[in-house]
Amino acid sequence: METLSPEVIEDLRHGRAPRERKLAVCSSGAHLDPIDRLEILAVLTHDQDELVATRAQEALFLDQPEMFVQAILRENPIHALFSYASKSFATNVAIADAMIKNRNCPGEYLTPLVPHLTAAQISSLIGELDRVSSSPHLLVALEKSPQLTADQKNTLQELRSTAVAGDSESLHEATAEAEPDAARRQTLLQQIAKMTVAQRVQFAMKGASDARRTLIRDSNKVVQRAVLQSPRLTDQEVEAFASMANLTDEILRLIAGNRAFRKNYVVVRNLMNNPKTPLDVTLHMLPLLNAIDLKRLAMNKNIPETLRTTANKLVRTRADQNK
Repeated sequence: METLSPEVIEDLRHGRAPRERKLAVCSSGAHLDPIDRLEILAVLTHDQDELVATRAQEALFLDQPEMFVQAILRENPIHALFSYASKSFATNVAIADAMIKNRNCPGEYLTPLVPHLTAAQISSLIGELDRVSSSPHLLVALEKSPQLTADQKNTLQELRSTAVAGDSESLHEATAEAEPDAARRQTLLQQIAKMTVAQRVQFAMKGASDARRTLIRDSNKVVQRAVLQSPRLTDQEVEAFASMANLTDEILRLIAGNRAFRKNYVVVRNLMNNPKTPLDVTLHMLPLLNAIDLKRLAMNKNIPETLRTTANKLVRTRADQNK
């Protein structure tokens, strides 16, 4: 039998293939890649034809959990695979890990796993503010976990809060700095003022740059963190954040602790010259500066004296090494 065409495989993945072909997948695999077959079998367990659904279920019982891990880690698996795995392997640590790692796995399929997750898995999941804030059922399930730390409990409580941002002076200031156009600024202000914490998290993750520039100064730390997790965040935005002296110490520390952000030299330089960046952070990053920026830092009177003195010592040390 010839290998199935991509079109036929796609039909199978969406349950559109003829009955005979579906049964062939259940019995012999129909020359499918094992991972493709596994995914299709998960779809066929919901087939309207009872015989097809039963045969698919029987075939899945024969597959090893390791195969499910490989299938789940693919970029965009059919949701039927997540559904099957969450019902059949709720206690399997490796499968739970794979489902947590795949950002395309909706929260509804993670909810049944929560009672069986380790402390590390709970921590990893709560760290993904987008997925948790968009899934109320997952959020409720996480709150019941005995693995929670005090900080994690606070994060979940914030996300469940129904209180809105309001129309505070700080929000006006942040919006004014983020959006120079008066009409658009007013619209943005009105939008954010009506949002709960979870809604602001979603706006931070999926909104435009003006939303992120405003919400990075939100009074809620969870919202601030969501800005830094946004897949739309640009290098230029992070560079700007790193130089902002009106951000919290925690946010500047998060920027400095992010390996991807630290690869951008401008981010490092801006953090070093930002008087609000925690001293332990700047002292640790000091060797990353090139000679010119190190000399400029040593003369910067806006930074702490300890950092300036240490920068001067490093300038002299490098000069001695180059003699």
